[in-house]
Amino acid sequence: MDDTTGRADQLAAQYRADGYCVDREALTTNEVAALVNEATRLCREEAARLVGGDMAGDNPDDLGRFLAIHFPHKLSSLMLATLAHPRIVNVLTRAIGPNVKSMQSMLFIKNAGKPGQAWHQDEDFIPTRDRSLGAAWIALDDATVDNGCLWVIPGSHRPGVLWPLRQHENPEYDFAPESFDFPYSDADAIPVEVPAGSIVFFHGHLLHKSLRNRRTTGFRRALVNHYMSAESLLPWWRDGGAIAPTQDLRDIVMVAGTDPYATKGIVDLNRPYVRAESARTTPA
Repeated sequence: MDDTTGRADQLAAQYRADGYCVDREALTTNEVAALVNEATRLCREEAARLVGGDMAGDNPDDLGRFLAIHFPHKLSSLMLATLAHPRIVNVLTRAIGPNVKSMQSMLFIKNAGKPGQAWHQDEDFIPTRDRSLGAAWIALDDATVDNGCLWVIPGSHRPGVLWPLRQHENPEYDFAPESFDFPYSDADAIPVEVPAGSIVFFHGHLLHKSLRNRRTTGFRRALVNHYMSAESLLPWWRDGGAIAPTQDLRDIVMVAGTDPYATKGIVDLNRPYVRAESARTTPA
Protein backbone atom coordinates (compact mmCIF):
# COMPACT_ATOMS: atom_id res chain seq x y z
CA MET A 1 0.00 0.00 0.00
CA ASP A 2 1.51 3.34 -1.05
CA ASP A 3 1.20 6.55 0.97
CA THR A 4 -1.54 7.94 -1.30
CA THR A 5 -3.71 4.85 -0.95
CA GLY A 6 -3.16 4.64 2.79
CA ARG A 7 -4.00 8.32 3.25
CA ALA A 8 -7.20 7.99 1.20
CA ASP A 9 -8.25 4.94 3.25
CA GLN A 10 -7.73 6.87 6.50
CA LEU A 11 -9.70 9.86 5.24
CA ALA A 12 -12.59 7.68 4.07
CA ALA A 13 -12.70 5.96 7.46
CA GLN A 14 -12.90 9.32 9.22
CA TYR A 15 -15.59 10.46 6.77
CA ARG A 16 -17.74 7.47 7.65
CA ALA A 17 -17.16 7.84 11.40
CA ASP A 18 -17.35 11.61 11.86
CA GLY A 19 -19.19 12.74 8.74
CA TYR A 20 -16.25 14.78 7.52
CA CYS A 21 -12.49 14.63 6.91
CA VAL A 22 -9.78 17.03 5.76
CA ASP A 23 -7.09 16.42 3.15
CA ARG A 24 -4.81 19.32 4.03
CA GLU A 25 -3.04 21.11 1.17
CA ALA A 26 -4.21 18.47 -1.30
CA LEU A 27 -3.86 20.87 -4.23
CA THR A 28 -0.53 22.36 -5.21
CA THR A 29 0.19 26.07 -5.02
CA ASN A 30 -0.01 26.25 -8.81
CA GLU A 31 -3.37 24.46 -8.88
CA VAL A 32 -4.80 26.85 -6.30
CA ALA A 33 -3.47 29.88 -8.18
CA ALA A 34 -5.05 28.64 -11.42
CA LEU A 35 -8.44 28.18 -9.72
CA VAL A 36 -8.23 31.62 -8.10
CA ASN A 37 -7.45 33.21 -11.46
CA GLU A 38 -10.34 31.33 -13.03
CA ALA A 39 -12.68 32.43 -10.24
CA THR A 40 -11.71 36.05 -10.91
CA ARG A 41 -12.32 35.58 -14.63
CA LEU A 42 -15.74 34.07 -14.05
CA CYS A 43 -16.81 36.96 -11.84
CA ARG A 44 -15.59 39.57 -14.30
CA GLU A 45 -16.43 38.02 -17.67
CA GLU A 46 -19.19 35.49 -17.16
CA ALA A 47 -21.33 36.79 -14.30
CA ALA A 48 -22.83 39.61 -16.37
CA ARG A 49 -24.46 36.96 -18.56
CA LEU A 50 -26.07 35.19 -15.62
CA VAL A 51 -29.36 35.85 -13.90
CA GLY A 52 -28.58 38.46 -11.26
CA GLY A 53 -25.15 38.98 -12.74
CA ASP A 54 -25.49 42.65 -13.57
CA MET A 55 -23.29 43.44 -10.56
CA ALA A 56 -20.06 42.50 -12.32
CA GLY A 57 -17.44 45.05 -13.23
CA ASP A 58 -13.76 45.66 -13.86
CA ASN A 59 -13.07 46.97 -10.37
CA PRO A 60 -11.65 44.20 -8.13
CA ASP A 61 -13.96 45.40 -5.38
CA ASP A 62 -16.92 44.46 -7.58
CA LEU A 63 -16.00 40.79 -7.23
CA GLY A 64 -16.99 40.96 -3.59
CA ARG A 65 -20.61 41.73 -4.45
CA PHE A 66 -21.26 38.07 -5.16
CA LEU A 67 -21.86 35.42 -2.53
CA ALA A 68 -21.64 32.50 -4.94
CA ILE A 69 -21.83 31.35 -8.54
CA HIS A 70 -23.70 28.07 -8.96
CA PHE A 71 -22.62 25.48 -11.55
CA PRO A 72 -19.30 27.16 -12.47
CA HIS A 73 -18.16 23.86 -13.99
CA LYS A 74 -20.52 24.70 -16.87
CA LEU A 75 -18.58 27.92 -17.48
CA SER A 76 -15.02 26.74 -16.92
CA SER A 77 -13.15 23.76 -18.34
CA LEU A 78 -10.74 23.98 -15.40
CA MET A 79 -13.52 23.70 -12.84
CA LEU A 80 -15.08 20.89 -14.85
CA ALA A 81 -11.77 19.01 -14.73
CA THR A 82 -11.47 19.70 -11.00
CA LEU A 83 -14.66 17.70 -10.40
CA ALA A 84 -12.55 14.60 -11.05
CA HIS A 85 -9.32 15.70 -9.36
CA PRO A 86 -7.43 12.56 -8.26
CA ARG A 87 -7.27 13.69 -4.62
CA ILE A 88 -11.06 13.97 -4.64
CA VAL A 89 -11.77 10.75 -6.50
CA ASN A 90 -9.35 8.72 -4.35
CA VAL A 91 -11.32 9.59 -1.21
CA LEU A 92 -14.84 9.48 -2.63
CA THR A 93 -14.47 6.07 -4.26
CA ARG A 94 -13.61 4.74 -0.81
CA ALA A 95 -16.20 6.75 1.12
CA ILE A 96 -19.14 6.54 -1.33
CA GLY A 97 -18.37 3.64 -3.65
CA PRO A 98 -16.53 2.85 -6.89
CA ASN A 99 -19.09 4.56 -9.14
CA VAL A 100 -19.41 8.28 -8.43
CA LYS A 101 -21.25 11.07 -10.21
CA SER A 102 -21.39 14.82 -9.63
CA MET A 103 -24.44 17.01 -10.15
CA GLN A 104 -23.41 20.42 -8.83
CA SER A 105 -20.59 22.86 -8.20
CA MET A 106 -20.61 26.18 -6.35
CA LEU A 107 -17.99 28.91 -6.26
CA PHE A 108 -18.23 30.88 -3.01
CA ILE A 109 -16.64 34.34 -3.07
CA LYS A 110 -17.36 35.62 0.47
CA ASN A 111 -15.68 39.00 0.56
CA ALA A 112 -14.82 40.77 3.82
CA GLY A 113 -17.97 41.51 5.81
CA LYS A 114 -20.19 39.08 3.90
CA PRO A 115 -22.48 36.72 5.83
CA GLY A 116 -22.17 33.00 6.33
CA GLN A 117 -24.81 30.29 6.00
CA ALA A 118 -26.82 28.93 8.93
CA TRP A 119 -26.89 25.31 10.08
CA HIS A 120 -28.05 23.04 7.29
CA GLN A 121 -27.67 19.60 5.72
CA ASP A 122 -26.91 19.44 2.02
CA GLU A 123 -29.15 16.44 1.43
CA ASP A 124 -32.13 18.63 2.32
CA PHE A 125 -31.51 20.38 -0.99
CA ILE A 126 -30.02 17.61 -3.13
CA PRO A 127 -31.88 14.36 -2.35
CA THR A 128 -30.40 10.96 -3.05
CA ARG A 129 -32.10 7.59 -2.69
CA ASP A 130 -29.29 6.00 -0.65
CA ARG A 131 -27.97 8.83 1.59
CA SER A 132 -24.78 8.93 -0.47
CA LEU A 133 -24.52 12.70 -1.04
CA GLY A 134 -21.10 14.11 -0.23
CA ALA A 135 -19.25 17.38 -0.76
CA ALA A 136 -15.67 18.27 -1.57
CA TRP A 137 -15.06 21.81 -0.25
CA ILE A 138 -11.84 23.16 -1.79
CA ALA A 139 -10.27 26.10 0.04
CA LEU A 140 -8.95 28.70 -2.41
CA ASP A 141 -7.84 30.94 0.47
CA ASP A 142 -6.76 30.09 3.99
CA ALA A 143 -10.04 29.50 5.84
CA THR A 144 -10.05 30.70 9.46
CA VAL A 145 -12.57 31.52 12.15
CA ASP A 146 -12.00 35.22 11.42
CA ASN A 147 -12.84 35.01 7.71
CA GLY A 148 -15.75 32.57 7.99
CA CYS A 149 -14.48 28.99 7.82
CA LEU A 150 -16.78 25.99 8.00
CA TRP A 151 -18.13 24.76 11.32
CA VAL A 152 -19.32 21.15 11.67
CA ILE A 153 -21.01 18.99 14.30
CA PRO A 154 -19.00 15.76 14.15
CA GLY A 155 -21.15 12.65 13.99
CA SER A 156 -24.36 14.54 13.26
CA HIS A 157 -24.78 12.50 10.06
CA ARG A 158 -25.20 9.24 11.97
CA PRO A 159 -28.92 9.43 12.89
CA GLY A 160 -29.79 9.68 9.19
CA VAL A 161 -32.43 12.31 9.98
CA LEU A 162 -33.04 15.38 7.83
CA TRP A 163 -34.02 18.00 10.37
CA PRO A 164 -36.76 20.52 9.50
CA LEU A 165 -35.98 23.83 7.81
CA ARG A 166 -37.24 27.34 8.48
CA GLN A 167 -36.53 30.87 7.34
CA HIS A 168 -34.61 33.12 9.73
CA GLU A 169 -33.74 36.78 10.21
CA ASN A 170 -30.25 36.37 11.68
CA PRO A 171 -27.97 38.92 9.96
CA GLU A 172 -24.94 36.71 10.62
CA TYR A 173 -26.17 34.43 7.82
CA ASP A 174 -27.46 34.76 4.28
CA PHE A 175 -31.12 34.13 3.51
CA ALA A 176 -30.89 30.39 2.89
CA PRO A 177 -33.12 28.51 5.36
CA GLU A 178 -31.71 27.00 8.55
CA SER A 179 -32.08 23.56 10.06
CA PHE A 180 -33.60 23.44 13.54
CA ASP A 181 -35.02 21.10 16.20
CA PHE A 182 -31.93 18.88 16.15
CA PRO A 183 -30.45 17.37 19.36
CA TYR A 184 -27.19 19.32 19.23
CA SER A 185 -26.03 22.76 20.32
CA ASP A 186 -23.34 25.18 19.23
CA ALA A 187 -21.19 23.70 22.01
CA ASP A 188 -20.98 20.51 19.93
CA ALA A 189 -19.59 22.36 16.91
CA ILE A 190 -15.95 22.73 15.92
CA PRO A 191 -14.35 25.09 13.38
CA VAL A 192 -12.60 23.57 10.38
CA GLU A 193 -9.68 25.92 9.79
CA VAL A 194 -7.61 24.88 6.76
CA PRO A 195 -4.88 26.36 4.55
CA ALA A 196 -5.54 27.11 0.90
CA GLY A 197 -5.50 24.00 -1.25
CA SER A 198 -7.08 21.80 1.40
CA ILE A 199 -10.18 19.73 0.67
CA VAL A 200 -12.86 19.28 3.31
CA PHE A 201 -15.07 16.28 2.55
CA PHE A 202 -18.41 16.04 4.33
CA HIS A 203 -21.51 13.84 4.30
CA GLY A 204 -24.83 15.12 2.98
CA HIS A 205 -26.48 14.59 6.39
CA LEU A 206 -23.75 16.40 8.36
CA LEU A 207 -24.89 19.60 10.06
CA HIS A 208 -22.57 22.41 9.07
CA LYS A 209 -22.53 26.19 8.81
CA SER A 210 -20.22 29.15 8.30
CA LEU A 211 -20.07 32.55 9.98
CA ARG A 212 -19.56 36.03 8.62
CA ASN A 213 -16.17 37.02 7.18
CA ARG A 214 -15.17 39.44 9.93
CA ARG A 215 -12.01 40.69 8.29
CA THR A 216 -11.89 44.19 6.83
CA THR A 217 -10.18 43.06 3.61
CA GLY A 218 -9.79 39.86 1.65
CA PHE A 219 -11.86 36.93 0.48
CA ARG A 220 -12.64 33.46 1.78
CA ARG A 221 -13.14 31.73 -1.55
CA ALA A 222 -14.04 28.07 -1.90
CA LEU A 223 -15.02 25.76 -4.73
CA VAL A 224 -17.60 23.25 -3.50
CA ASN A 225 -18.53 20.20 -5.56
CA HIS A 226 -21.30 17.72 -4.73
CA TYR A 227 -21.20 14.00 -5.48
CA MET A 228 -23.20 10.83 -4.94
CA SER A 229 -23.24 7.14 -5.73
CA ALA A 230 -23.93 6.53 -9.41
CA GLU A 231 -26.23 3.65 -8.39
CA SER A 232 -28.70 6.06 -6.79
CA LEU A 233 -31.37 7.91 -8.71
CA LEU A 234 -31.31 11.69 -8.31
CA PRO A 235 -34.89 13.01 -7.81
CA TRP A 236 -33.85 16.66 -7.89
CA TRP A 237 -35.16 19.57 -9.94
CA ARG A 238 -34.14 23.13 -9.18
CA ASP A 239 -37.49 24.65 -10.18
CA GLY A 240 -39.21 23.29 -7.06
CA GLY A 241 -42.43 21.35 -6.71
CA ALA A 242 -43.15 17.76 -5.73
CA ILE A 243 -40.66 15.27 -7.13
CA ALA A 244 -41.40 11.57 -7.50
CA PRO A 245 -38.62 9.43 -5.97
CA THR A 246 -38.44 7.45 -9.20
CA GLN A 247 -37.43 10.51 -11.20
CA ASP A 248 -33.78 10.85 -12.07
CA LEU A 249 -32.05 14.09 -12.99
CA ARG A 250 -29.51 13.29 -15.68
CA ASP A 251 -27.62 16.58 -15.62
CA ILE A 252 -24.55 14.86 -14.19
CA VAL A 253 -20.82 14.34 -14.68
CA MET A 254 -19.37 10.88 -14.05
CA VAL A 255 -16.09 11.20 -12.15
CA ALA A 256 -15.32 7.54 -11.36
CA GLY A 257 -16.40 4.07 -12.41
CA THR A 258 -19.37 3.29 -14.63
CA ASP A 259 -22.85 4.75 -14.99
CA PRO A 260 -25.57 2.10 -14.42
CA TYR A 261 -28.11 4.38 -16.12
CA ALA A 262 -26.01 5.34 -19.13
CA THR A 263 -28.80 4.42 -21.52
CA LYS A 264 -30.77 7.42 -20.20
CA GLY A 265 -28.14 9.76 -21.62
CA ILE A 266 -27.00 13.11 -20.20
CA VAL A 267 -29.23 16.20 -20.32
CA ASP A 268 -28.02 19.78 -19.82
CA LEU A 269 -30.77 21.33 -17.67
CA ASN A 270 -29.31 23.43 -14.85
CA ARG A 271 -28.04 26.86 -15.80
CA PRO A 272 -25.29 28.74 -13.96
CA TYR A 273 -26.56 31.59 -11.82
CA VAL A 274 -25.40 34.09 -9.21
CA ARG A 275 -26.51 33.95 -5.59
CA ALA A 276 -26.76 37.51 -4.29
CA GLU A 277 -26.68 38.42 -0.61
CA SER A 278 -30.32 39.43 -0.50
CA ALA A 279 -31.78 36.57 -2.54
CA ARG A 280 -34.30 34.53 -0.53
CA THR A 281 -33.77 31.37 -2.50
CA THR A 282 -33.28 27.80 -1.41
CA PRO A 283 -29.65 26.87 -2.04
CA ALA A 284 -29.10 24.24 -4.65
